[in-house]
This record gives sequence, structure tokens and C-alpha cells, in this order.
Amino acid sequence: MGRHESDLAEAPVMTAGGALLARLKAVGVDYIFANSGTDFPPIIEGLAEAEAKGIALPQALVMPHEGAAMGMAHGYYLATGRAQAVMAHTNVGLANCAIGAINAAMEHVPVLLFSGRTPVTERGRKGSRTVPIGWGQEMRDQAALVREACKWDDELRAPEHILQMVDRALAIATSTPRGPVYMSLPREVLCQPCPTEGLSAPSTMAPAITTASPEAIEQAARLLVEARNPAIFAQRGAGSAAGFEALSALAAEWGIPVCQYWAVQLAVPTDHPMAAQSDPTPLLEKADVVLVVDALAPWSPDIHSLQPGCKVIQLGQDPLYARQPVRYFRSDVTLACDVDAGVLALKRVMDALLPLHETRADERAAAVARHNRAARAAVLATAAAGDGTSMTKDFVSLTLSKALEGREATVLSELGCPMAPMTLMHHQAWYQEPHSGGLGWSFPAALGMQLANRDRLIVATMGDGSYMFANPVACHQIAEALELPILVLVVNNAEWGAVRQSVLGIYPDGYAAKTNRMPLTALSPVPDFVKVAEASRAHARRVTDGADLADAVAEAIAHIEEKGTLALLDVQVRA
Repeated sequence: MGRHESDLAEAPVMTAGGALLARLKAVGVDYIFANSGTDFPPIIEGLAEAEAKGIALPQALVMPHEGAAMGMAHGYYLATGRAQAVMAHTNVGLANCAIGAINAAMEHVPVLLFSGRTPVTERGRKGSRTVPIGWGQEMRDQAALVREACKWDDELRAPEHILQMVDRALAIATSTPRGPVYMSLPREVLCQPCPTEGLSAPSTMAPAITTASPEAIEQAARLLVEARNPAIFAQRGAGSAAGFEALSALAAEWGIPVCQYWAVQLAVPTDHPMAAQSDPTPLLEKADVVLVVDALAPWSPDIHSLQPGCKVIQLGQDPLYARQPVRYFRSDVTLACDVDAGVLALKRVMDALLPLHETRADERAAAVARHNRAARAAVLATAAAGDGTSMTKDFVSLTLSKALEGREATVLSELGCPMAPMTLMHHQAWYQEPHSGGLGWSFPAALGMQLANRDRLIVATMGDGSYMFANPVACHQIAEALELPILVLVVNNAEWGAVRQSVLGIYPDGYAAKTNRMPLTALSPVPDFVKVAEASRAHARRVTDGADLADAVAEAIAHIEEKGTLALLDVQVRA
């Protein structure tokens, strides 16, 4: 026996499955969202072994469906800024994770995604194939199921590589631009003994965080300062509470309108004097400098056009969105950095220049504020008029907003309540579905956010189609099992509303627009969502009349506060 093998034999060891979990805990993973299978015996044995030996591990949570696991990891990161782990069963479990991986990649959400790999041996090793699915689940390239959505993938080939593989996975996932990574775990390797030395040590690899150069920040700041009609387009928030405050202050001090076109996170309060309405047209018709803050598509080039000579500054983790094959938005100054860091750096430079331009900035701010006040008043008036026995989505949104006044609540909307009629004040007040369009996101993401912050009211609003896509039976089971009392508000129009609107946008006078029932959009008959929720002993109520909605929302929130269990409202709205 060689020296290396002798040392390994004498060193303290544990099951490789348990060693993997211990390393995840050491590098800061709080939870493993797991859907187990026949490849999991060494993981389950490792959990039991670590508990018996007093070794700290992340909390492993049973997920009845992998889509929920990915959504919860996504929501937990939004709430905490800490990447979590998802473990799935071989290729079939990984396939169910693919939509969540696509969503996470689009939104720069790091996830440590693992799945088992079917044993490659038929006999002679612990962990060899024992049941027919060991043959049925083998793939030539299992990682291909998620490779296009992941920054990096690897396979565990030897147990002693666990420490390095976990450290590298986390470092790559949390490097800018952030995103999911994937590791496959062959069962035979997980069954082997693994050295425990170093498993509890700090990570051996730091992430690479991109920062914009001072020269580029200076160039961008001067363009904004010298502009006659600057505008800001923000789509993915401002990065943090500090970034949110800085962007709000910068916009107010310089009189720059902020358009949150198709926003997935909030960048400034919705009632901020500089908060423009979501239509980019009025701003682009006169803008001479545009700051784009982390926006995949800040406007639609087929509809909106820049003025000749307009300069564009793109700022974000991946400001040119290199993962998207087609994205040809102008970028005269490109700032690759975390959003909050970039906004704060811009503000520092612009603060020093403000005294020279204060009069012009104040005049512009007053004019922009007047325009925005009138536009917002019109939106609120229209929303308020949408009550009755056939409510509008805007009315539901306004009613929910009034119910949340004075609370540090978080609203997630997946084709649910629109942002415009709501009064949203802080950087974690609003999240919309990822632009990748992987449906079923809002419900489990809200559960993940509630897991991270049990004292906050978390509201998941979604269309009826999105609710069905979320595997609601699985999500309700998780909410009951883990005592996660979120408010679920289903905005139910009995159709694929987004599909219908897309058809009307391309064929406004076409045959489909003139039919009483547009093909391939109806979801009638709609299931009884109230009974689905009640099957997991949730509070549930159907609301068909706008006059009853405010009381129903108040009743649901009171139930959450008093009983501590999930509440669901099935709200019937106009198609």
C-alpha cells in the first residue's frame, strides 16, 4: 500500500454523502431542498451518521416536487442574498429542475444544484445498480438537461474531491454575473468513505466580483450631469436597501424620471416623485442620455426608438447580457458591476457636481414630478373604478395595496396583481415572474422567502394558469409541513391571459380577436382552487364581487396572524 492510501486509511472518515452535506454547511448553506430517490441512500445515511456524530449540517427539507425546490431556493436567495442547495433524483429529477434553473439563470440567482447519477456498475461495488430504473435512468450526458442554464457543471469522481468541488461550485455561482451551477453525484462515489479533515474549514475559494472602473463611472456620471433630458430605465431593482435609497435620492436630486418597464424588482418607490409610468414612449421621445439599470430589455425596439444622438449607459452584473444570443441594445458606456455598487459610485461622483447644476436640476425635478403625479392619479382612478362583480386586475392590486399599508410586506406577482396601482416603498416590496417565463414560480418562491423571514407577510399573487403550473398540491403540502403562512391570491380569469394579449398585440384586427372564444387560451372549466387549498387545511375563500374583496383580504391576513397557516383567495376577474 502506498503512502497516500495508508494515510487515507488511518484518517477519520465518514460516508461521502455525509461529507458533502457537512461541507455545504461549512461554506454557509442553510438549507437543502431535496426530492429523494434511489440514488439517495448514501445521502440519507450521511444525514443519520452526521447526527449521530454531532456534525453540523444544513437542514434538509423534503420537497414533494423539484419545481418547488428550485422556487424555494430562488425565493430564499431573494430574501437573504445567500445561495442554497437543491438535490434531485438522477435525470428525471434534474429534468423537473430545469425550469427553475432557467429562471434562476435569467435573474442572476445562484443555486447549488445537485442530482444523483445512476450507478455505472452492475455489480461488485457498494451502490451498484439494484433495481431496473438503474438502467432506465442512465443518460449519455445528463448535465445537458441544465447545462445551458448553468454557469458550470461537474461530476464527483472521487470522495476526496468533495471539499474542492463544493468550494469551487459556490465561488463560481456567486461570482458576477451570478447564477446556478450543477454537480452530478454518482451513487458508488457517495457510498465510499471520505476523509473528514478540513470539512469544517472556511472556503478555500473566493468569488470573483466585477467592479466598474473609476474612469467609466466618471464618464457615465458626466453624461447624466450634462444631459438636458436624462432618463433611467430600471428592471431588476437597485441591488440592496442602500442601492434603492441611493437611486431614489439620485433621481430626486437631479430630476431624472425612472421608468420601471416590465420590472421584476422594485428600483424606486412607486409613489416616488420621479417614478414614471411604465410606458417608455414619452421618455424616449426626448431623452438625450439613458441610464439602463440591469434591464434585459429596457424597451421594445419594434415599438420604441431612441432619438438620434442619444447616449446609453448600461449598468449591471452582466450589462450586455452575454447569455442572450440576440440583444442589440446600444451601450456607449458599459458598467459591469453589482447594481448597488454601481449606483452608489455614480451618486458619489454626481453629488460632487450637483452644486454647479442645482438650479437646472430643481426645475426639471419640479416638472417631472408634476407630470408623474397626474399620471399616477389617473392610474389609481382607473384601478378604483374596476370593482363590481367582474373585477379588473388593477382593482385587485389596489385593494391589496391598501390592505398592506403600514406593513413591511413582500408581494410576488406571476401574471397576478400589476405593480402600477400599488404603493410599494422598500427594496424587497415587489418581485415579478422572471423574464424567462418558467411558470409556477411565484408560489414556491414565496414559500422560500417566508422560510427566510418568518415575521414578514409574504403575498404570492398569480394567475390561475400559474397556480396550476406551481404544482399547488405539492406547495400546499410544503406550506403546512413547514408552517409557512403565506397569503396566496389567485387572480382568476379562466384563461391564459398573457397569450391572449400577445395575440391581440400582433393581430389586433385578426380573426382570433373577433372570436367569442380565442383558440388555445381558455382554461374552463376552472378547478375549484378553494378545495385544493382546503385539502391541506388552509383558510380559503372565493371572491366574485369587488365589494367583498377588501374584507376577504383583511380576513385572510387576520387568519395568518392569528392561526399561522396559509390563506388562499380565489378572486374572479375579467378576462
